[in-house]
Amino acid sequence: MNFLTLISLFASTAAAQSGAYGQCGGVNWTGATTCISGWTCTYQNAYYSQCLPASSTLATSTSKPATSATHASTSASASATSTSGLTQFAGVNIAGFDFGCTTDGTCIITGTNGPYPPLPAYGGPDGPGQMSHFVKDDKMNIFRLPVGWQFLVNGVLGGTLNSANLSEYNALVQDCLSTGAYCIIDIHNYARWDGGIIGQGGPTNAQFVSLWTQLATYYKSDSKILFGIMNEPHDLTVSTWAQTVQAVVTAIRQAGATSQMILLPGSDYTSAGSFISDVSAAALAAVKNPDGTTTNLIFDVHKYLDSNNSGGGGDCVTNNIADAFQPLATWLRSVGRQALLTETGGISSSACATYMCQQIAFLNQNSDVFLGYVGWAAGSFATTYALSLTPTDNNGVWTDQPLMKECFVR
Repeated sequence: MNFLTLISLFASTAAAQSGAYGQCGGVNWTGATTCISGWTCTYQNAYYSQCLPASSTLATSTSKPATSATHASTSASASATSTSGLTQFAGVNIAGFDFGCTTDGTCIITGTNGPYPPLPAYGGPDGPGQMSHFVKDDKMNIFRLPVGWQFLVNGVLGGTLNSANLSEYNALVQDCLSTGAYCIIDIHNYARWDGGIIGQGGPTNAQFVSLWTQLATYYKSDSKILFGIMNEPHDLTVSTWAQTVQAVVTAIRQAGATSQMILLPGSDYTSAGSFISDVSAAALAAVKNPDGTTTNLIFDVHKYLDSNNSGGGGDCVTNNIADAFQPLATWLRSVGRQALLTETGGISSSACATYMCQQIAFLNQNSDVFLGYVGWAAGSFATTYALSLTPTDNNGVWTDQPLMKECFVR
């Protein structure tokens, strides 16, 4: 066999195999079903098998070939026994206190177009019942609780926490904590207040730091609170934004919240797909605790499965692995850091179930760098909302949305 023939044969053989951490099976998968030398095709769920190091796979893990089935459901128990690990966290957003907030940082705080607390005591849906169901029946252990900055301070920029409004929001936080789950305080303002970018011509860093100093002081004794600095910053100078994030981290720690996780959000609506390319990764990697460490400083990312990563673009078209989560996993390992996916979602369709289950399987298999995932969204969202994960309650019997049952539950 001559040299050129040998090279040609090698290339064709390599092309027929998936590379390290590549997909090698699952519903509708038409690619390679074997892996390069030293890697084993390991079953994750019906929608996703992945090439993993042969030495790291569980003895009980099994490889399964691609299937042409149009749709299949996978129980949480089957998924759990077929993977070599699960992420630490799995959960859902309990929305409502963020209603009325738009991407320019404008938040209506009163009236029918403003916050709709997912609390029966305040005329809203049964958020506490939902969380209890998610924990007991679906084995979830984290909830993200979005809220508008304006609501917490009753519209006074730089002001103190409004006691009445904080009491409402804290009722949801305490209901969350009572389930035993972890609870994310999420300021849902897109790095803005009424159109002005924080620290970049809008609110000052000091005004934003004031908010977080008060919140950290209030919740510093709750070990299961996570501080989500800001929902989906966008269209800003990343290096300057990182300075704002640093100021907030320092303030939270100095307020006495020394051990809780703090979620660091980048630009481009916190997209996992552009976290590296828009230099959010590099800028935020420099953010430190006052003692110089990065302990419990976790990168905050979002990723939807439609064509424009908005969650509003219709059906799902990608599992986000090759263009987002695999590159991010590689970078996270290179710097010894971790990330948490705090928003992801899709409509109820066969395509979304396929891609979402693949995405979550990848996160589970790479749980050394991905702490978990939090779906969008339940709480005050009606079950008719396209991305709704709100379960229905029939005399105390809760029924999950199809996508929740297929992919999100443990």
